[in-house]
Amino acid sequence: MIEVFIADYRIPAQIAAVVSLLDSYARDPAGGSVGLAEDIKQDLPAALAERPQMFNVLAFADGEPIGLVNCIEGFSTFACKPLVNVHDVVVLESHRGHHLVHRMFACVEAEARTRGACKLTLEVLSGNRPALRAYEREGFAAFQLDPSFGTALFLQKKL
Repeated sequence: MIEVFIADYRIPAQIAAVVSLLDSYARDPAGGSVGLAEDIKQDLPAALAERPQMFNVLAFADGEPIGLVNCIEGFSTFACKPLVNVHDVVVLESHRGHHLVHRMFACVEAEARTRGACKLTLEVLSGNRPALRAYEREGFAAFQLDPSFGTALFLQKKL
């Protein structure tokens, strides 16, 4: 049996699942192939609990964590409404290819609607074809305003 729900930071097993699944993703080539540092694993539960704009969707199969979606509420100035950025999506290798993302994204979308969000956003590596296909099935598409300006790119500057 698979359960999908919003993580409750007050429940130790759920926050442990968030950390464990995120570490699993970090170790995967799509996540950079380097696990989380011990201090990050230790500090992450309290840091998440301090941020009301964060929420995490967990998937459990037979009591074991198998999937995670980390979400951050942002704000769309053009719509003057919140938006929800899907920051990390994790599905353990043993459960990939079974459309678990569909069930987790349904939970994300329900929470986003509860928060009055106007849209969901996410970033994905261009070479992660399975993830791209899954996101396209969920209705995600490249962002553009005027086609002559092209599609949006995700950039970063580390501090």
